[in-house]
Amino acid sequence: MASANRALLRRIRTVQNTRKITKTMELVAASKLRRAAERVAAARPYAEALREVLGDLIAPDLVERFPLLRTPPAPSKGGPARAAVLLVTSNRGLCGAFNSNLIKEARRRIAALEAEGYTVDLYAIGKKGAGFFRFTGRKATLERADIGDKPTAAHASELAEPLMAAFIAGTLGRVEFVHTRYNSPLSTPPVTTQVLPIEPPAAGEVRRQHDYLLAPSAEAILEELLPLYVRNAIYRGLVETAAGEHGARRTAMKSATDNAQELMGTLKRSYNRQRQAGITQELSEIVGGAAALEG
Repeated sequence: MASANRALLRRIRTVQNTRKITKTMELVAASKLRRAAERVAAARPYAEALREVLGDLIAPDLVERFPLLRTPPAPSKGGPARAAVLLVTSNRGLCGAFNSNLIKEARRRIAALEAEGYTVDLYAIGKKGAGFFRFTGRKATLERADIGDKPTAAHASELAEPLMAAFIAGTLGRVEFVHTRYNSPLSTPPVTTQVLPIEPPAAGEVRRQHDYLLAPSAEAILEELLPLYVRNAIYRGLVETAAGEHGARRTAMKSATDNAQELMGTLKRSYNRQRQAGITQELSEIVGGAAALEG
């Protein structure tokens, strides 16, 4: 009985220590999430305004003049044989199914591109994604673990420039970006954004009409805006994924803290029942011994 009580006490202390860790991680993730969500909120209006301006500037006669807008033919029709999938995951775990969902989406897109005849180059940003594909035997063209959960415009530019250069040179036929769309801490679905070729807003897409005065010309403005649009698309995906990581970690750690609290209650009840049973048994032995002496 005594050894069983000691074992329960050890388990209770272990669960208490675990709960302290998960609660601390939950609070840290909540703090980081607030700042990451602010970055997402700041990035979205700019990206939407940029897309809106491009939609007003791009005309059908201009598409063929800019390589970033031009859609190459499929590999079966003599187009570029390679495509790129840029995958961003976290460097750390303990965030539920966050990374596994992103990896699943990347594998789905890789399989779809390979079915179209492309040879896919993988650009893995984050240790979790890079480690998974390294384990499965797929060699990544690029692995980076230095961006972390505080991406900058410089990081986005470093990723975008070689991809744009390869696309313009005709080496790549398509560039897709697998990242998270941050809706809320509880909703961080993985999505795929086609980065190249740039897709102008669809004809039926609702957008405000503006009366622009273009100087020096629409062509000169697009020459500057198109690379900026690509860099911004990657930057937005990076900041949304960072926010999604913190949201997923906060949710996972809150669930772990709640489970630890529930387990502690169960263990304490078991300990109290065993302790009560031991006291009752000792009292019964004392009463029985006293009765035997009186008899």
